[in-house]
Amino acid sequence: MVQSTGNKKVKCAVFISGTGSNLKSLIKFSKKKNSPISIELIISDNSKANGLKFGKIFKISNHVFNYKNKISAEKKIIYEIKKNKIKIICLAGFMKILSKDFIKSFKGKILNIHPSLLPKYKGLNTHERAISNNEKYSGCTVHFVNSKLDSGKIILQKKVRIIKGDTAKSLAKRVLTHEHKLYPKAISKIVSL
Repeated sequence: MVQSTGNKKVKCAVFISGTGSNLKSLIKFSKKKNSPISIELIISDNSKANGLKFGKIFKISNHVFNYKNKISAEKKIIYEIKKNKIKIICLAGFMKILSKDFIKSFKGKILNIHPSLLPKYKGLNTHERAISNNEKYSGCTVHFVNSKLDSGKIILQKKVRIIKGDTAKSLAKRVLTHEHKLYPKAISKIVSL
């Protein structure tokens, strides 16, 4: 549980690498009166990430870090997080694996959304793998981040039926609409005002 102090919203950073559709839904969620979080920081490893435009639109501080030197990048990120008094980190399509030391620094404060029903289909190409294995369901999972890939404690999951004729693209699109609802629910579950 992440507890806020004095009924103020908990300060949150969102890490992205791409389009930022989950970022956008989290920003909308954070603007609601009863939302327990306020997004103060957007962090990316990709200067061309489409999601960075939401920082400009919603006037949220954006920082892009070059991951060629991971240790140096993470040091700078930790500095920004501490400077902005961030209490919770939401990974939303962030395509870099965080170091054990980074995770240890924010133990129990880093969440991730993953497009499968974990523990099935960790890592990439989750929809292709679910379809080629003739699964009846795919879905999405919000979980705490630990040092093993997509293996942290599960907070919430949502099942999505795989329809005959589904492609990885059509399934991904349907799962994404559920991701946008599930992430805010999971945050409300672990962050209390």
